[in-house]
Amino acid sequence: MRVATTVPQDDLRKVKTAAQSTEADGYNIITTMENKHDPYLPLAIAAVETETIELATAIAISFSRSPMATANLSWDLNEASRGRFILGLGTQVKAHNERRFSVPWSPPAPRMKEYIQALKAIWRCWRFGDDLKFEGQHYQFTLMPPYFNPESLGLRLPPVTLAAVGPAMLRVAGEVADGARLHPFCTPKYLSETVLPELKKGMERGGRSRETFEITGGGFIATGPNDAKVHEIREWIRYRVGFYGSTPAYYPVLEAHDLKDLGLKLNRMTKDGEWDKLQEVISDDVLELFAISGRHDEIKSVIEKRLGSMTDTVYASANSALPSDLPPELIQDLNKIDTPFKGFSS
Repeated sequence: MRVATTVPQDDLRKVKTAAQSTEADGYNIITTMENKHDPYLPLAIAAVETETIELATAIAISFSRSPMATANLSWDLNEASRGRFILGLGTQVKAHNERRFSVPWSPPAPRMKEYIQALKAIWRCWRFGDDLKFEGQHYQFTLMPPYFNPESLGLRLPPVTLAAVGPAMLRVAGEVADGARLHPFCTPKYLSETVLPELKKGMERGGRSRETFEITGGGFIATGPNDAKVHEIREWIRYRVGFYGSTPAYYPVLEAHDLKDLGLKLNRMTKDGEWDKLQEVISDDVLELFAISGRHDEIKSVIEKRLGSMTDTVYASANSALPSDLPPELIQDLNKIDTPFKGFSS
């Protein structure tokens, strides 16, 4: 099992030291998010200041950028890191696309499928000299003069992993992506009864192999050196469960536990401006569905019990403002957990 963590995104001057420290501690992957800050810029610094750790956006928002722009960013990061970059994409919800990014909205699953197919067509053009002839319903790319074809070190193409919650997007991930990025707002029940079956359908449709398909995430991890720290992180997670549970896009997870009414209540609270009270309606029983909890000396066995071999990679940190502090020996122990994923074949 691989272990991912974050680096600071509030100040790019912090990235070099944090990335080098993260690599020295033995983490497998550095991830960045597109919330308050751009997800690509910190990885550009990490790419030239580290040597072995993989670098991934988890996630970058797709529809606010043309696939060509995303292809350029990903290509340069992959070249700078000498093949260590993983592109993680997500759609965001309708309101954010239309009202925060001012981009058109359409059914996201078919559009995302085209987005990933277009990315791979562009990269094949640059890497192998294929003619660029991608003509879909949402995206068309048919012009690539040699002058605009970037230099190549002959590296593997960047793997594309896709954030997915609902069945349709999970099937798209299985069909055309190289991995699925599960939201921390996920439970073992939803993972086993919905996520894995839908991914399998997509992989069968796309002729994909589970051994080359990475599943990342599947729950919040609350750990620390002592019980007090675990409790502190659990309370941080309690609010996040309320925050994400208020969003209709995440209702399928709640419905798996007959908790849609909770989601509707949380949604009404946000519309009434009661953002600071969301955690108050998240009971310990509900929190336990989402939080994988235990001290550093306990967490490996808890992760194995909760996730088993369903997940290949776990997020030790769910937010760049809340970095993880796993001891190097614990990371090594987690790496010994056997998982189906053996490596990308992009």
